[in-house]
Amino acid sequence: MVLPLRLFGCARRAILGSAEAALWGLKSIKGSCHNFCTAIFKDVTYKELKNLLNSKKIMLIDVRETWEIVEYGKIPGSVNIPLDEVGEALQMNPKDFKEKYNEVKPSKSDSLVFSCLAGVRSKKALDMAISLGFNSAQHYAGGWKEWVTYEFSEKKHGN
Repeated sequence: MVLPLRLFGCARRAILGSAEAALWGLKSIKGSCHNFCTAIFKDVTYKELKNLLNSKKIMLIDVRETWEIVEYGKIPGSVNIPLDEVGEALQMNPKDFKEKYNEVKPSKSDSLVFSCLAGVRSKKALDMAISLGFNSAQHYAGGWKEWVTYEFSEKKHGN
């Protein structure tokens, strides 16, 4: 059986349209996977953060607003860079970074950990850092709320 040329063109368009839809689907899965994978592999637990801080091999960046740090406190050893400054800060020249934050600017290969109150802003900062090439960046999803709970519990139990 020979298909009329017109029918063949419709079938060809349907197949190509399906292929384009499949490619679009793969691209959107890739984007979702990136976000999903960073959520799985880039989270740091309380104990991991304690060990990283003790090793002095990370820069812990607290992305809460400065007033929150003043009012509620901060994780010892953290540097305050509010979320709305993170992108610009990570792209500053080292001299300006040192002047503004009183710390050596991290390089793209340095280990960074972002924290906030409860993990929402630190995840945004993590995504921003990764998009800027800081591939060793992580975040402490428990944030200040979890840190204070564990610290209080450890002190209460004498650990």
